[in-house]
Amino acid sequence: MKTLFTKGMLASAISLALTQTAFAQEETKQATAENTEVIVVSGTPGGAGIRKIDASFAVTNIDASDIEKLAPKSTADLFKAIPGVWVESSGGESGANVFVRGFPGGGDAPFLTIALEGSPIYPASTLSFLENSQMFRIDDTIEMVEGLRGGPNPVVSNGQPGLTTNFRLKRGGEDTEASVKYTVSDYGLNRVDLVLSGALADDLYYMVGGYVKSSDGIRDAGFSSEEGNQFTVNLTKIFDKGELNLYTRQTDDHGTWYLPTPLNVDGIDANYTQIGPLNRQATINYGPDNATSESFDFGDGRGWDGHVSGGSLKLELGGGWHLVDRFNLTKGAANTFGLVPDGSAVTVADVADNGESATGAVTGNTYDGDTPIQQIGRWVVLKDVESFTNDLAVSKSWDNFDTSFGIYSATTKAEDWWSIGNQAYYALVPGGEMLDGIACNNSAEGCGWSYDINSVGDASTFALYATSTWYATEDLSIDLGLRRENHEVSYSVDEGLDGVINKALEYDENKTSWTLGANYALNDFSGVFVRMNRGYKMPYFDDFRDNWGAYTGGNDLIKEVTQGELGYKYMNDNIQFFATAFANEVKGDTFVRLPGAPAEILTNEAYGVEFDGKYTNDSGFSLSVNATLQETEITASATNEGNEAQRQPGWQVRMTPSYGFDVGDMYATVYGTFSAVDDRFGDNENTVVLEGYEKVDVGMTLEPTDALRVQLSIDNLTDEQGITEGDPRNPDSPNGRYIMPRSMKLSVSYLFF
Repeated sequence: MKTLFTKGMLASAISLALTQTAFAQEETKQATAENTEVIVVSGTPGGAGIRKIDASFAVTNIDASDIEKLAPKSTADLFKAIPGVWVESSGGESGANVFVRGFPGGGDAPFLTIALEGSPIYPASTLSFLENSQMFRIDDTIEMVEGLRGGPNPVVSNGQPGLTTNFRLKRGGEDTEASVKYTVSDYGLNRVDLVLSGALADDLYYMVGGYVKSSDGIRDAGFSSEEGNQFTVNLTKIFDKGELNLYTRQTDDHGTWYLPTPLNVDGIDANYTQIGPLNRQATINYGPDNATSESFDFGDGRGWDGHVSGGSLKLELGGGWHLVDRFNLTKGAANTFGLVPDGSAVTVADVADNGESATGAVTGNTYDGDTPIQQIGRWVVLKDVESFTNDLAVSKSWDNFDTSFGIYSATTKAEDWWSIGNQAYYALVPGGEMLDGIACNNSAEGCGWSYDINSVGDASTFALYATSTWYATEDLSIDLGLRRENHEVSYSVDEGLDGVINKALEYDENKTSWTLGANYALNDFSGVFVRMNRGYKMPYFDDFRDNWGAYTGGNDLIKEVTQGELGYKYMNDNIQFFATAFANEVKGDTFVRLPGAPAEILTNEAYGVEFDGKYTNDSGFSLSVNATLQETEITASATNEGNEAQRQPGWQVRMTPSYGFDVGDMYATVYGTFSAVDDRFGDNENTVVLEGYEKVDVGMTLEPTDALRVQLSIDNLTDEQGITEGDPRNPDSPNGRYIMPRSMKLSVSYLFF
């Protein structure tokens, strides 16, 4: 196993971070309340809130202005700004892969929860073909996002042991404000964003906003492959001793699902995509004897058509008692249509009936024997989901002691209809057509494997949790949290779409999670913290189907996560700096390469350090930096013990400088982001190396007036062709997924006061 960095280097990094204490003391006089009064709600009972400088855990804050500069291509793409997080957002606006601090995973986002106003939008982190970011779109209604890794996460809310990203919506104030923004791009994007906020009555405020958009996609599909709209309403009523907040977010947005492409075929690069007018409509056969035929539009890609709605109630009960209740209802369709490569590229001569040529099924063109072709699967996944969560917490404060008691409950539903596989040979050109003159292309059985299911799943979670904080001295606080959770699942599957239930289960398990932390204030603007926790990732529907042999053999499919953290923090008027050393162990991880394949059961360990810093000064200059260094190891496996975890870089760094200055009567800002990532292994066997890469993004804004703003952003300025993943179903195939090619966006916005 390659050595990414030594324990000595890790110790040196931590020591360097802790030596900043002297610097912090020298700069104390510079501090103001602007940074030290930042309030975070992630990791707190019921989302009650705590000063960031007082928290015994590390939280990353990304506000609306930061989001503008980062110009993320998708929701998951924004998470690259959070240290300890590795994001593969190369699949498009949906279908990202998100990994956390060396936690294992073969795809999707198994240890990510997206929350809106403190409530998880869907309690299951990942189902097959559905991770949380697919159900959430960023727009100008977002005020801030918080990113919490580890910390008290395993105890509060839905008990996520990994990463929780909590989005907070803008709220109205006494003054009426409105903004409109129009965005175009070099890939045919047309997008309009609107936001309006103000007061409806005394102490009753509103914010409404959303967008409508369409484009051909960053990888040109030859048609409007990305289309969508979203509308959000956020209402807040302030009482004498509390507030009521209600919101709804209605979304209908879909885009092309970008997939791995051949890496050894001339003419195939980061601009290539399988989908196009010649193949977006295709017919598949499914059911007993493949007797049923149906046509689908695979240009719909992956998306979300549904709503995320909820709210919160906060009350002061008197006598130091407070109540916070947060609730959320999510319901909609998260469908996937894709053209998925299968195996290596070959030539027409290798498989043609006549050994010499084949004919285009749409155009009738002749393809010579040396034409590169590949099996492409026509995958259809129809998924209806619904969930309701409620998190009620009551807290009491004394002179040197705080305590809270919470009840978290959730119901989760999913109804799936799949037909995946369905391979046929297609020409390897952008949007290449299917070919005639190849026997299996014209057969109902297709050219390879297929897997069809119809399934229904219901899950419920009920948890009691309690947290306490003892303020031992003016500078030292110690906190403890406990959670007792019951998790039930009812699930049944018809494999083969023949009306016969092949797998069915009733599942009922209980687990107790805990967290213990301490925070010591070195002065008003810096401190250190230490934390240990243990939490669990409970199984949902696809976990049972994918790992049926392991489950029926007695494995409860619960992943046990143990984490330790040691951190330093400093916040003043100019600097926010967090350095966190971490170590974690995940027991019971499972990995299945293809449907029906046996599960690999693993224990993974990781340790490392993450840095999260931001510097600003009065001259208009700012610099944000986040970096992660880590070692990962599979410590228990039948075949891969001692290897590194797949698709986990040993290091990554991201720097975003920005400088604002006057240009005549206008104010201008130039900014950029430089990111670099280490090599990774594409499989647990560590046989496929994914090379590291560097990426540069730049942008500029001009403000001719206080109300008018023009922004130009260029993503991947040097057109770097980095690879985020290989072929997850067949690591030996020379397929990989490129990061997005160079693209440009120009927006003009106007603010009405």
